[in-house]
Amino acid sequence: MELATLAGGCFWCTEAIFKRLKGVDSVIPGYIGGEMDNPSYGEVSTGKTGHAEAVQIKFDSKVISYNKLLEVFWVIHDPTTLNRQGSDVGTQYRSAIFYHDEEQKRIAEDSKRKLEKSGLESGKIVTEIKPFIEFYGAEEYHQNYYERNKDLNPYCSIVIDPKIEKLLEKFNKDAKEEYR
Repeated sequence: MELATLAGGCFWCTEAIFKRLKGVDSVIPGYIGGEMDNPSYGEVSTGKTGHAEAVQIKFDSKVISYNKLLEVFWVIHDPTTLNRQGSDVGTQYRSAIFYHDEEQKRIAEDSKRKLEKSGLESGKIVTEIKPFIEFYGAEEYHQNYYERNKDLNPYCSIVIDPKIEKLLEKFNKDAKEEYR
């Protein structure tokens, strides 16, 4: 198993997306890239700790490649908005790839260049590509948030459901059978 660590806005959204892919063993929402150890959601939400909401993905590269994870990453969030995803605003919602080794760095940089050259995005790609540093898992109530709250929190139907629909539209063959 390998690890990928990605920040693409709200971690409830990114967790719900990546856990639906074949080859993904687990997705943990959490915090990365800040100045304080073991931050809380309340602290990160202020935007003052420097952390991004992110997910750590444990995946089987024989089933799904790191490059495919990045393809999905580019589609399910807006990599052209600095410190913002939809109505979620602040540095904690920035777009970032935290690579775990030089190969991931190379793949991430190539993937970003390919997206920039494709013209699919109308603005400049602002996604950071940085070395992995300490990742702090989010509090328990953030784990599997979508599955536990999809009928309780309107955010799930308004924001997360359309992202899942987009995933299934564009990457249906890569989705786990139970989510199709």
